[in-house]
Amino acid sequence: MSPQTPSTPVRIAAIQTVSGPDVQANLEIVAGLIAEAAAGGARLVALPEYFPLISNDEAAKVRIRETEGTGPLQDFLADAARRHGVWLIGGTIPLVADADDKVRNTTLVFDEQGRQVARYDKVHLFGFQRGEERYDEAVTIEPGSTVACFDSPAGRTGLSVCYDLRFPELFRAMGEVDLIVLPAAFTYTTGRAHWEVLLRARAIENQCYLMAPAQGGRHPSGRVTWGHTMIIDPWGEILACRDEGPGVVIADLDPARIAAVRESLPALRHRCLD
Repeated sequence: MSPQTPSTPVRIAAIQTVSGPDVQANLEIVAGLIAEAAAGGARLVALPEYFPLISNDEAAKVRIRETEGTGPLQDFLADAARRHGVWLIGGTIPLVADADDKVRNTTLVFDEQGRQVARYDKVHLFGFQRGEERYDEAVTIEPGSTVACFDSPAGRTGLSVCYDLRFPELFRAMGEVDLIVLPAAFTYTTGRAHWEVLLRARAIENQCYLMAPAQGGRHPSGRVTWGHTMIIDPWGEILACRDEGPGVVIADLDPARIAAVRESLPALRHRCLD
């Protein structure tokens, strides 16, 4: 376990939404779900990718992008964390990019006092085409290039987003972590085929907990996301899952479980290649 691993179990919560084009309506739903998670005893709460906005108009995210440190979306996250006394992993919000017509798809983390303590810009940009179903995030998103980890009540925590799930080298680059958080908006097609198996693989190979808050359902835009927000333990067991629809998924991160898995099967110590 990392030096920052907690000594006792910590309750963590992942929020699932079905976001639409109305930012204010999305925030109102998320606010209620954060309150529900906090009332359930969660100390660390994570939101899904694109929680403020999913629209048919791909340029809509560019129009609401913010500069780091200022803007209504960041104010919402900081205020929610402070009001409920939780650490809040803010799914993703659009921040300014180098290109005027693009954004960074960014995860910001706020502590229980509403202070920003970490940032991760999604590195791997999703591209998929099968028949009429087509996605190309690179049209409006500029990729990040750095790994992001931070110390939280749940111990050493690594950040990733959605399509990053398919690139195990990113998670290895995090080093020894207690928790990986992966906000997502997986498509129904790819989620049905690969979501669970990849999430469980990342938890198993890194011998840590994994929390994946997701978009889940049919959106006003017509897009359908897979959902199945999950919390998975270091042995790859699914502790909690919500198939679809808005809601909260809660489980306890148990440091004794991490220690037991790593002691019985010391795969992290047996690594031979960097």
